[in-house]
Amino acid sequence: MALWGGRFEGGSSAMFRRVNDSLPFDQQLASQDIRGSIVWSRAIARAGVLTAEEQQRLEQALEAMLVKAEAGQLDFAASQEEDIHSFVEAALTEELGDLARKLHTGRSRNDQVATDFRLWVKEHAQALAQDLQQLRKALVQSAQRHQTVIMPGYTHLQRAQPVRYPHWCLAYVEMIKRDISRVQDLLKRMDQCPLGSGALAGTVYEVDRVQIAKDLGFTEPCRNSLDAVSDRDYVLELLFVASSSMMHLSRLAEDMIFFNSGEAGFLRLGDGVTSGSSLMPQKKNPDALELMRGKCGRVFGSLQALLVTMKGLPLAYNKDMQEDKEGAFDAVNQWHICLMIACEVIDSVELNSERCAQAAREGYANATELADYLVAKGIPFRTAHEIAGQVVLSALAKSKAIEQLSLAELQEFSELIQEDVYPVLQLEYLVNKRSILGGTGEKPVLDALRQELEAIAAGQDR
Repeated sequence: MALWGGRFEGGSSAMFRRVNDSLPFDQQLASQDIRGSIVWSRAIARAGVLTAEEQQRLEQALEAMLVKAEAGQLDFAASQEEDIHSFVEAALTEELGDLARKLHTGRSRNDQVATDFRLWVKEHAQALAQDLQQLRKALVQSAQRHQTVIMPGYTHLQRAQPVRYPHWCLAYVEMIKRDISRVQDLLKRMDQCPLGSGALAGTVYEVDRVQIAKDLGFTEPCRNSLDAVSDRDYVLELLFVASSSMMHLSRLAEDMIFFNSGEAGFLRLGDGVTSGSSLMPQKKNPDALELMRGKCGRVFGSLQALLVTMKGLPLAYNKDMQEDKEGAFDAVNQWHICLMIACEVIDSVELNSERCAQAAREGYANATELADYLVAKGIPFRTAHEIAGQVVLSALAKSKAIEQLSLAELQEFSELIQEDVYPVLQLEYLVNKRSILGGTGEKPVLDALRQELEAIAAGQDR
């Protein structure tokens, strides 16, 4: 049953229906469409379009349909309807006859789908904020379990300076908290209801749009009918947050894939998030992490596709905007899956603390400490930097660590180097010396970890 067929003498071609019909994917909006219809029936009853008895019959039928929708019991496969709006109206007409045909009075599919989609985004954004909180919690708990582990920090994928494992975990926690804040900002900005905007110019019926918004859980109605039916900024924002968060997950995956490699050997992943090789029996591949990294591009693509779709559209609604849903549905689903599997991966991690410490000692990460030691002796930093670099060259030539060089060997480069240099070159000293706020010393790291644990226990988002 097309909702627009009165002016047409012929039916749609089979090929047109393939490109036009959206029920195969917008059936995901069934619950939202039914809820919007319930609220609309109340609004037009208050406006005198429906009697109280008619509205009650419509609402009862819609409530029964909503129960089926939420239980996954609506039979979309057998339907020949064009979209979710016509599906709901057809089902209602089958039960209530001509009364169902009154429901669409004063309403357009334009404000209807805009309302449905806002409700869907709102619900899923709230759920995704909880997913992000779960990953935040998993990282904090992993940090708590491995508070004393020291590992190499990297720049340019080369060992730079040692850091504590909890410091590494908390770096990703900061990213996740920014993702959560972006979701919360999105929810505030999109908290307006389009219903009552009609096709583009509003409706002639005296519906109370403030009450409609309140009944659907929005703070207020959209303030301009043209913008209300053509706005998809909230979808773009959701896709941007998804893309930003997936980028963070991809970076997390990349780090962990390397840490799990035989070359690094810092950690082992659980069997539940890895797979083997069909040829090489010794292999244990980090497939969950690689898939997280791979799905990142898929989500990016959904954002780019909608940006390109929207960039040239005039006001108000255009059929191009039907392309807003499939990419968003897929991106949200992939984001949710990746957040959940990331939690499982983090929970499965077993750290090799000895290998982490050994690697942190290698790579001459204490060269900076030697330079700082010389600065404390009164040598300008640039000169101290040059001396430390020369010491590294000498140590490399002798296949020794800096701390393995004798005092005589070190004094070849500066007589100011004394026995007190050796404690400065030790791993724990390197890490704990950086006790400034945000540093990797024991106190700031444990303080940050404690604050995160307290915030999570208190249910704080940030």
